[in-house]
Amino acid sequence: MNQQLNRLVTLMSVILLCNLPGNAVAQKLSLYDLKVEHMVNPLNIDNPMPRFSWKINSGVKNTLQTNYEIKLGKKATIGNKPFWSTNKGVDQSVLVPYSGPELGSKTKYFWQVRIKDNHGNTSPWSAVQHFQTGLKSADWTAKWITVEGKDTSKISPLFRKELSLSKAIRSAMIYITAKGLYEANINGKRVSDYYFAPGWTSYRKHLQYQVYDVTSSLKKGENVIGVTLGDGWYKGRIGFGGQHNFYGDTRALLLQLEVEYTDGTRETINSDGSWKSSNGPILASDVYDGETYDARREKKGWTVTGYQEDASWKAVRVIEKGTEQLVGMSGPLVKKHETFKALKIFKTPQGETVVDFGQNMVGWVMLKAKGPAGTKITLSHTEVLDKAGNFYQENLRSAKAQDHYILSGNEEQVFEPHFTFQGFRYVRVDGYPGELKLEDLTGVALYSDMEATGKFSTSNALLNQLQHNIQWGQKGNFVDVPTDCPQRDERLGWTGDAQAFAATAAYNMDVSGFFTKWLKDVKADQTPTGAIPHVVPNVIDDGQSGAAGWADVGTIIPWEMYVSYGDKRILEVQYESMQKWVGFISSRAKNNLWNSGFHFGDWLFYRPNDDNDGRSAVTDKYMIAQTFYAHSTQLLINAANVLGKKEDVEKYSNLLQDIKSAYVKEYMTPNGKLVSNTQTAYVLALQFDMLPDNLRQQASDRLVANVRDYGNHLTTGFLGTPYLCHVLSRFGHEDVAYDLLMQESYPSWLYPVKMGATTIWERWDGIKPDGSFQTPDMNSFNHYAYGAIGDWMYKNVAGINVVPSSPGYKEILIKPIPGGKLTSASAELNTSYGMVKSSWTLVDGLFKLDVTVPANAKATVVLPKSGKKEEIGSGNYHFEYKY
Repeated sequence: MNQQLNRLVTLMSVILLCNLPGNAVAQKLSLYDLKVEHMVNPLNIDNPMPRFSWKINSGVKNTLQTNYEIKLGKKATIGNKPFWSTNKGVDQSVLVPYSGPELGSKTKYFWQVRIKDNHGNTSPWSAVQHFQTGLKSADWTAKWITVEGKDTSKISPLFRKELSLSKAIRSAMIYITAKGLYEANINGKRVSDYYFAPGWTSYRKHLQYQVYDVTSSLKKGENVIGVTLGDGWYKGRIGFGGQHNFYGDTRALLLQLEVEYTDGTRETINSDGSWKSSNGPILASDVYDGETYDARREKKGWTVTGYQEDASWKAVRVIEKGTEQLVGMSGPLVKKHETFKALKIFKTPQGETVVDFGQNMVGWVMLKAKGPAGTKITLSHTEVLDKAGNFYQENLRSAKAQDHYILSGNEEQVFEPHFTFQGFRYVRVDGYPGELKLEDLTGVALYSDMEATGKFSTSNALLNQLQHNIQWGQKGNFVDVPTDCPQRDERLGWTGDAQAFAATAAYNMDVSGFFTKWLKDVKADQTPTGAIPHVVPNVIDDGQSGAAGWADVGTIIPWEMYVSYGDKRILEVQYESMQKWVGFISSRAKNNLWNSGFHFGDWLFYRPNDDNDGRSAVTDKYMIAQTFYAHSTQLLINAANVLGKKEDVEKYSNLLQDIKSAYVKEYMTPNGKLVSNTQTAYVLALQFDMLPDNLRQQASDRLVANVRDYGNHLTTGFLGTPYLCHVLSRFGHEDVAYDLLMQESYPSWLYPVKMGATTIWERWDGIKPDGSFQTPDMNSFNHYAYGAIGDWMYKNVAGINVVPSSPGYKEILIKPIPGGKLTSASAELNTSYGMVKSSWTLVDGLFKLDVTVPANAKATVVLPKSGKKEEIGSGNYHFEYKY
């Protein structure tokens, strides 16, 4: 770029920076989005040193916090004599640890914060927030209860307790969990809007309990608690081979209601032998197969006062507690989110009545129906229609994915499941009485209650649909655990999929709590040898573990969460697990080569059907394993550095050098050619710095030649795909990365989009160009792994990058790189500090870039093609110049 243009860039930047509104007048400094342990006003914090976070709102550019003051009390009016206070002259506003006296269990604490900034402003005290500590083991006085006799019926049991509260109520908290799934009501009102509680964890090690404030649901006098249990992951079919009762064969309830009266006295109502149980209208409920609901068996009014229990109500059975640890919540439960109106009802060529909701989603259908008692309506779910336009369920394998509703009479009823979910766009309706109308059906999306944090859009409609598909793949598969797919008889927490997608996931949604919770299960299910199972929670067996790129989830996601959210504690908690995983590989390696054991390899790589000339992109599995051995070792070094473990840094740095030397000796020729001449081979070697510096550029050139040889198509599978475009960009081949991104024919990211996909597919060609399907045994149409390209789109197309040395977006790198004939791209990300935005246009040779940096953060802006860098603080900025 010539000197004149350089001067223009600088001049335009200075002029436009100085004339944006908001510079002239200092606006009020304030705080918002206050959280404890990534959660807003949580009610069961187990951490004895909870951490506080807040965001800063300031109308003044370059605002940095210089001081914070926190005060904490046991009453909402904290006053001037708090239980604890702290005042520090530092800029930390994310995950500030509590450092006061030991907190009591099951105690509510209130807190406020105020700050000073570098402009001499002091914020007012924030709104009062609160958190409640969890129960210690000794605090549990409730008993586990189950049905009379053995729990052999598929029918969901009902549990009921009448209670009389003698005084006016100040507050009431309910502590509840189950072996199985539960829905709880007090006086006819659900205690929460969560579903599939208590969530899926490694139940043999730990079981979550929930806490709900039920003050408004209770009243002085007579009250009723009613709880329904379902099989869920605990007792129902899960895993392979028709496996049932994996965690146990008995559904059970544990409930403790603690009431504080206005006079200061307290009363506790426990689940115990005084409760009654009966069977309800849910005849069967299974995660894979669906639910059967017989409205004729409803017990009208059983969750409210005045109900007369008949002979079907039996005494409950009290059972001994298990060895599992009861733990509080560290991540979000599942809630209802978007709803979808039915778009059309039609007859297929085979005469089936099918409803199209327009979006492949995960959840269920709410159905309105009216008809004679005993009428049975069946809803069958699927993602796609076959080539002829008929209802297609073969790819669900043995999952029935059906909900059955049996009507009770001629009054209109609204049905929805309780303890199951399905992946679907289309629903076949059988047995519906009368005319089925669009307004009789509503699709409901259910997924973990994660805040949407990222947005991405461009001037290209196909890319925008790709982003839509990536987000909906995440929604549909983040149902309490990160599943591979949500529709067939699998729906398991496959570790390889999760690690491949984690970086993209952290752009789209706040997954800090989601992965914090799941990583506890990764650690819990890690085998004594250090191997990490293929799926977590592990419902297969310990022998199904230790695969390269899958088990590396134990190092990859902790580091990714640290970088994305600045959460050092996640490294502290997971560090031992990370060490054990690298130790496992070392124990299996010979001469520093990991060349033994089972590995999935580059799962679902490109394979032509009739591969006579060897075009299948087969990458040596042990070659892949060696690169992930290096990667996990590097991430362990990174974590050790952050945690100040100098001896470990030295130890693993020496190991890393030996791993890389062994790789070069075994898998690379003296001229730099790899023994597997595939895109994935070169991508992993370059991404993880396996090659000597002087041979890296030639390796990237070989990668480019391979891409060109396949007609600008990718050939990578699950392990190569996440890094493909990153490597091309890093070594100066941004044009090739864009060629791959914009490719519309198979195999490519946009091929499924062109074929009408609304989520990410498991295979590059789940539906072939002629409309036929890939093998039905493994052909999910909602499988997020290939959506890992979203990470590159946010980082390189829009230009929003985190700086790992200042994690959590304390420092931001804005570095968009236009290409692919795009004329605009825009992204925003709500970080731990606030909103980051990067939006550019390129029209008629004029490049314009708008950037937003949140308060208490700073950014480096790298202007494309110009080579110009700008160091900026918080605020809104505009750049433009001839491109």
